[in-house]
Amino acid sequence: MRLSRPVGRAPLAPTTPRHRIRLMRTLVASLAAFALILIAPGAAWADPDGDSNGTLEDAVAEISAQLQDAQAKVTASTARQKELEQTLARTNLTLARLTAAAGEVASAMYKGAGGVSQANVILGATDTEDLLDRLSAVHMFAEEQNLVLRDLQRIQDEGAKEQAALNNEVAAQRNAEAQLATQKARLDKLLGTAMGGPSGVIVPAPSADQAPRNSDGTWPAETKSITDPTGTGGKLTKRTVHAYQEVKKASVPTFPGGFNHFVSCWRTQSWGEHPKGRACDWAAAKGGFAGKASGSDYNYGCRLAGWLIGNSDRLGVLYVIWYKMIWIPGRGWHRYTTEGGNPSGDHTNHVHMSIR
Repeated sequence: MRLSRPVGRAPLAPTTPRHRIRLMRTLVASLAAFALILIAPGAAWADPDGDSNGTLEDAVAEISAQLQDAQAKVTASTARQKELEQTLARTNLTLARLTAAAGEVASAMYKGAGGVSQANVILGATDTEDLLDRLSAVHMFAEEQNLVLRDLQRIQDEGAKEQAALNNEVAAQRNAEAQLATQKARLDKLLGTAMGGPSGVIVPAPSADQAPRNSDGTWPAETKSITDPTGTGGKLTKRTVHAYQEVKKASVPTFPGGFNHFVSCWRTQSWGEHPKGRACDWAAAKGGFAGKASGSDYNYGCRLAGWLIGNSDRLGVLYVIWYKMIWIPGRGWHRYTTEGGNPSGDHTNHVHMSIR
């Protein structure tokens, strides 16, 4: 008896080995195509620094932070020395005046009102009332001399302390300058000779609001505590959020509407500032991290990199990476290449901003 197939059902596919091989190849090709769609380089949420050399970035971040701290200490020490020198100058002027006053009082006490010794002034009294008046005058001179001498001693002590503080500040500055030279040498050895940055990078006058600093000019330590405004689900430090907000509201002649292309900040990885909430990647293309930037996208990246550099001291910029180069406060531009050799690893499709 011959079985009939149900009405409307397609014929059963042949099950020969050749057909099964063909079917497997088709499935593999489909899955590969689907995977390419998922990891398309133009996707806005792609990892733009995936091929970067994490060891290099961590080393640069460490040295750059120490370089900035040393520079801040040198600047603060220079200002402190100037204040101490001015205070010491005023103290010395007061000391000179008090020294002269003490001499005048001593001279007056010795000579007396009549130009003779105090002993003769007392002995020359004509009666008891005159003697009391003369004794009162001598006492007045003595009290005045004591007051002047006490002031003189106090000012001398203050001057000695101020001079010691100035000497200590000079030593501290020399130490900070030595640290600064050491960090500069470390960076030069790590990255090579400093050179000019990418063509078209224009550094404007600073316009961003100042982020809070410590009293000595260094940056206060911060941990990530604020939800990333770029929607990554992670958290950023207050200073990074401040820098992000300042960039977003910035207006430059070439881009009067501000820097409004795609940006992403926090992400999880085993190195760098992104997982610490201290870095953002600003896409050169408006829609996301695409291929190597050119034309208006390249110009956008150059203007953004320049703006970050111009405002680095106010924002606490640790370094800026753009178009195979890295800019570090106090050292300028250096070559910066990675093993990837792609637009993301070479930073030719986005500007990387790291914040202290």
